[in-house]
Formats: sequence, structure tokens, C-alpha cells
Amino acid sequence: MSDGTPADLFFDAAIGLLQRVRDEEAAAITAAGTLLADTVAAGGRLFAFGAGHSSLAAQDVVYRAGGLALMNLLAVPGVVGVDVTPATLGSALERVDGLASAVLDTSPLRAGDTLVIISLSGRNALPVEMARTARTRGVKVVGVTSVAYAAQTTSRHNSGTFLKDHCDIVLDSKIAVGDAELTLDTIPAPFAPASTVVTTALMQAVLATTAAALADRGIEPPLLRSGNVDGGHEWNSRVMTEYGDRIFYRH
Repeated sequence: MSDGTPADLFFDAAIGLLQRVRDEEAAAITAAGTLLADTVAAGGRLFAFGAGHSSLAAQDVVYRAGGLALMNLLAVPGVVGVDVTPATLGSALERVDGLASAVLDTSPLRAGDTLVIISLSGRNALPVEMARTARTRGVKVVGVTSVAYAAQTTSRHNSGTFLKDHCDIVLDSKIAVGDAELTLDTIPAPFAPASTVVTTALMQAVLATTAAALADRGIEPPLLRSGNVDGGHEWNSRVMTEYGDRIFYRH
């Protein structure tokens, strides 16, 4: 590691990744935002899924001030976060064949909807099966992943494929295999992961594109406002009433 404090170096690494994603994924971000706008305009519903720490970026766009009210979390029990005990159970569940199909069977997802699947490695059975199965059911799939994993690791799905192989649009987070940006001679393992920073920024960039695309078509984006500003609760109540048939996190 070169000159600078570890904090400085981490910020430099994160900023560098954000700049790469902004520049290299611009077309994919526009395409994903347009797809979500198309879905909303056509009466479809929006869902986001992530397992483990990848779920953080999915949760960040659900019921969020400044975000689209129509984005729903597709939750898989035991893998949404690190609240399950032991935490390692969540990682194990990501590798279970058949779990994604069972979740989709009992979810509100239907043809015409769009599902954003976030998986850093894209190699586990759960995200691969979820993307494959969703597309066979007429659901559009946006994958947010690090494409590098497909070149440097092996798939854990029985098809030998990765999440990126089963998406209508792929957003590459550019995160290096291992998800750790810093090294020190005095520390035996690399440290300081940046995937959450980058993936969350990608998701917000896509939804900003969606909101602007809807407005360009003369459609008011169904945005939520902070409940901590005057009139926020009244605004949100109106939006949720108008779009209540496409919002599932309040039922």
C-alpha cells in the first residue's frame, strides 16, 4: 500500500471504482433505467433481490425517501441480511438448488414485471436459478454483479453458468474478486470491501434514470418523500393509495 492513511486509500479506491462504473457502465445504466420506466408505464411492478451483503443495495431502494415507491424487496427468508443465526446459514442457503423457484412460486412476481438481482459473485445457485426461472415466466431481469468472477471463479450452479448469463441487462460493478481494496504488510489478508458503496450507487443511478425517463414521457414518477419533512406523510399516503396495487411491502 502506498502513501496515505488507510482511510484516504479506501476513499481513493472507492472513488476510482465509482468513476469507472460511471464511465464504463453508462449505456447499461441508461438501458436499465429505461427498462424500469417501461415497466412502470406499462403497469408492471418492480422488485429487487440480493443475498447477504448484496441485499443491502436492494434494501436501499425499497421504501426510501427520494426513491420509487414501486420498488419492492423480494425477500428470501434467511438470506436477506446478517440477522439470521448463525450468519453462515445465509451463505449456505445461497447454494441450495430449488430455493429460488420455491420463492418465485409464492411471490407476487408475474409476467411483465422487472426484477433486479444483485449478486457480487453471481456464482451461487440462488441468484442464477432466480434469474433463469424469472425469465422463463416473462419477467425482465437486470443483473448487478462483478463480471470478473465469471472469468476467475467457477459457478456453483449445476448449469455451470453465472447470473450475468441470464439477464436482459447486466450492470458490472467492476469489483475485484475477493471484494477487498487494501493490503498491508502487517495484515495477512486484504481488507476494506467497496462493493456496497459501488453497488448502491449503481442502483441509485438506475432509479434516477428511471424517474427522469418517466417524467420525459409526461408520467409523474411515483416518488416517496421523507417522513421527516413537513407534508411528507401526506405525500406518501397519496402515492401509496394511487399505486397500492403495485406496492407489496405495506400489506
